[in-house]
Amino acid sequence: MSSQTAKASLSEEEDLLFRLLRQLELAPGASQRDTAAALGISLGRLNAQLRAATEAGLVRVSNRQGPDKRQRFTYDITARGAAEKNRLTDRFLARKFAEYDALHAELTGTTSGLVPLKHRTNEMQNNLAPIPELFVSYESSQKLKVEAADLVSWDLTPRQICDLELLMNGGFNPLKGFLTEEDYNGVVENMRLADGSLWPMPITLDVSEDFAAKLELGQDIALRDQEGVILGTMTVTDRWEPNKSNEAEKVFGADDIAHPAVNYLHHHAGKIYLGGPVVGIQQPVHYDFRSRRDTPNELRAYFRKMGWRKIVAFQTRNPLHRAHQELTFRAAKEAEANLLIHPVVGMTKPGDIDHFTRVRCYEAVLDQYPASTTHMSLLNLAMRMAGPREAVWHGLIRKNHGLTHFIVGRDHAGPGSNSKGEDFYGPYDAQDLFREHQEEMGIEMVDFKHMVYVQERAQYEPADEIADKDKVTILNISGTELRRRLAEGLEIPEWFSFPAVVNELRKTKPPRSKQGFTVFFTGFSGSGKSTIANALMVKLMEMGGRPTTLLDGDLVRKNLSSELGFSKEHRDLNIRRIGYVASEITKNGGIAICAPIAPYASTRRAVREDIEAFGAFVEVHVATSIEECEKRDRKGLYKLAREGKIKEFTGISDPYDVPENPELRLETEGNDVDYCAQQVLLKLESMGLIGA
Repeated sequence: MSSQTAKASLSEEEDLLFRLLRQLELAPGASQRDTAAALGISLGRLNAQLRAATEAGLVRVSNRQGPDKRQRFTYDITARGAAEKNRLTDRFLARKFAEYDALHAELTGTTSGLVPLKHRTNEMQNNLAPIPELFVSYESSQKLKVEAADLVSWDLTPRQICDLELLMNGGFNPLKGFLTEEDYNGVVENMRLADGSLWPMPITLDVSEDFAAKLELGQDIALRDQEGVILGTMTVTDRWEPNKSNEAEKVFGADDIAHPAVNYLHHHAGKIYLGGPVVGIQQPVHYDFRSRRDTPNELRAYFRKMGWRKIVAFQTRNPLHRAHQELTFRAAKEAEANLLIHPVVGMTKPGDIDHFTRVRCYEAVLDQYPASTTHMSLLNLAMRMAGPREAVWHGLIRKNHGLTHFIVGRDHAGPGSNSKGEDFYGPYDAQDLFREHQEEMGIEMVDFKHMVYVQERAQYEPADEIADKDKVTILNISGTELRRRLAEGLEIPEWFSFPAVVNELRKTKPPRSKQGFTVFFTGFSGSGKSTIANALMVKLMEMGGRPTTLLDGDLVRKNLSSELGFSKEHRDLNIRRIGYVASEITKNGGIAICAPIAPYASTRRAVREDIEAFGAFVEVHVATSIEECEKRDRKGLYKLAREGKIKEFTGISDPYDVPENPELRLETEGNDVDYCAQQVLLKLESMGLIGA
């Protein structure tokens, strides 16, 4: 048999398998005779196909109750079968497109100009056609839920839930699941999947070593949310331990934990990556702003209904102010397009304003936009703050949502400063990389204009287009200045922001002197942390105004973590518990004072991120030397550690990561407790956390 004949035979078999799986999903209870008739094949060939599909785990056979012996069995598509059907869909469509194109050329002498779905990213006129999703039909999903009850389950992290949602609803098209090792390597090294498709961001299922060790390649697992609700299944085709330092260097530009995604990669993500196709059973449930959440196909349907053909997307993870309004008006006018305000409400940069407040701010200014030309939809995306790569990623995601234009800002998705105090990315790196790939992506970039307020003309104008800069008064308020004014309760002028937006921000961000905060002491055992913390608590209670709680290391060990030992894992868990309690106190407007040893910088950073979501985190390094701590050792712990009777003792047999940039460093040798506590109070006053 020639290779061409063999290839044609393989394509025919794949097409038949695709049509069989699709038919079983559409009519799972049909008789063999009806199924064979629907496929146009004999009963004998159908039986052979069913046996092969059953042996491959794509179909499950069940006994049927009833007197008719000719209908003794039912054949249901399995999770693996659904994943295989999704994989074969593109191949089937590609072959049919090719056959049509060849016929068109034979009859007319020219090609049809049609492009298979998988390769349509450069065809902007197709932006309103439905795109493939990974969900099975409702009937199949009910059966898969029952089947998945017997599968090994993985409880997804918040980031993984965001990723899975966009995989299933087509937001991450052309991905059909979490990346295989081959796809991952291509994405990390050159922003390409194994088949050459542009994709800049690794979308992987990271798991623990213990969980990965239980799995066999080819095994199906259930993917559940944090409440245990099953969202989908995955066939594990790949399992590997990635080089995370290389991933950090190639994807984020530096292996520097000052980058939030690199910190997540090294300190939160699982050690093992799993890859394989996903079958969607149901979307994650969102109880907030449900009317504002749209899948890619729902947005495309809305655009079709409204008759919109060109749509520009404005992404934001910050509240909208008047400059943003003017920017979006100009962008839509420049592109001659309708406007979609498309804010990210998944995971953004630690310390960002929570999405509940932001969405209320967006809704407060929507009436400033023409309803007939503007729409708002929320995107449940877990941002990586990857700058240039993130901009390309955002463009592909918006293309999948039916957008034709995308606003890319200065330092788009930048995480701020690195460990040396320098920006991770150049201000226009994101625009340059997007521009390089926009033709392939099929979505056009609209440059972000830096808008400033010209007082004499009472309007916003692009800063680089003001010809008479020396003759007019140019006003602008930076993000830092806005935060300062909010923190200190100062006026925010109407030329800068809408009163309704300012009111919403003040609800969530009252003046700092009325916010909750955490003072986090860290230092060696015997350094004086607890003593100073107690003195500070008394002084704050004397001042009054906010409830104050002391979370001393020894007291927490006794009341909150009595079952924990002193291994690194248990010490980390103890500090995370302290951080969680402190974050709840801070969120509710109280003052939390923590005094654990907290030897590891990564753990302290994680606690900082948890707390800064709700208020200030003030790290105080009690910098007493190890020699002085040994002299003060009332409990005799250092002596026991020197003798080897206490294992993993901080400063003796286990390291202590000295804080590099604490808010305050206290030298206790030669200074009494009252003086040290007073230094903390002065620091809190200078930060605006307590009244003068």
